[in-house]
Amino acid sequence: MIKAIVFDFDGVLVESVDIKTNAFARLFEGEGAEIVKQVVDYHLNHTGVSRFEKFRYFYKVLLKRELTEQKFKELCERFSVLVVEEVVKAPYVKGGKEFLDRYSNTYKCFVASATPQREIEDIIEKRKMGRYFAGIHGAPKLKSEAVKEIIEGNRLSAAEIVYVGDAMSDYSAAKDNGVRFIARIKDNEEIFATIDCLRINDLSGLSSILGPL
Repeated sequence: MIKAIVFDFDGVLVESVDIKTNAFARLFEGEGAEIVKQVVDYHLNHTGVSRFEKFRYFYKVLLKRELTEQKFKELCERFSVLVVEEVVKAPYVKGGKEFLDRYSNTYKCFVASATPQREIEDIIEKRKMGRYFAGIHGAPKLKSEAVKEIIEGNRLSAAEIVYVGDAMSDYSAAKDNGVRFIARIKDNEEIFATIDCLRINDLSGLSSILGPL
């Protein structure tokens, strides 16, 4: 019987993936069209990985330049400015708000996000979503660590939790902890093409899937 649900945030609860994609493109537009394409492609193929890791990869592998601590902080600050208010205004994934309104008291709900901890807390507060969640976990904590903490801190078994995500990092976090995984599918079919898991296009039918689990 399912007692708890771990949700990724961007692209699972809120339609905000394109906001992050556009922000990465804008940050690197001065490097030329080819670098921007590589940045965007890497981001889309590694959704669910923190921006911290992505910035380091872009400089080491794509730009082949040193990423100073000052430049790193500047990129993080500019990225946050570009995305926070847009994510706050972004629409819910279809069925998301309705599910949380109806079932957040039935299931313990948690967020595991690659967004920095303070930022994801700020976004959830501004969206007035805090009442839905028993816990919010952001970067630099890894998602697999978040799931482990949720299991241990709430005296749950892996069989009592389901993870809903849209990225390979979400699937890996669930698998690492023996938790069942549900993939939200939207423009990410290739990622899960060879993965044996439940699939949903939005959250409107999530409750009917959870019942038999």
